[in-house]
Amino acid sequence: QVQLVESGGGLVQAGGSLRLSCVASGRTFSDYAMGWFRRAPGKEREFVATITGTSDNTNYADSVKGRFTISRDNTKNTVYLQMSSLKPEDTAVYYCAARFGSVRVSSNLYSYWGQGTQVTVSS
Repeated sequence: QVQLVESGGGLVQAGGSLRLSCVASGRTFSDYAMGWFRRAPGKEREFVATITGTSDNTNYADSVKGRFTISRDNTKNTVYLQMSSLKPEDTAVYYCAARFGSVRVSSNLYSYWGQGTQVTVSS
């Protein structure tokens, strides 16, 4: 089992920045690919970014490319999502997720999920 706890969400004005954190516990963190996903009101959950266990590869949704950066610190069992140039359409509950092995962009392939953290971007 892997337990995930997100933090760092909040209310920010358009153009602002936030950094989300997700702390993992329970297994060897570096064995797990990590992903960030989000669900906006009335919409399906969508892929945001992924990172391999060794940080050698990252992947981003087109809607956040160039604005968001995913990173991880395996010594702290933590994955981050640095969000800049935020837009109102980034408003959503953000979830981190873990899967053993390689990265995938499909949320269905992630076994472990955090409780989510709300990000609200005002215009």
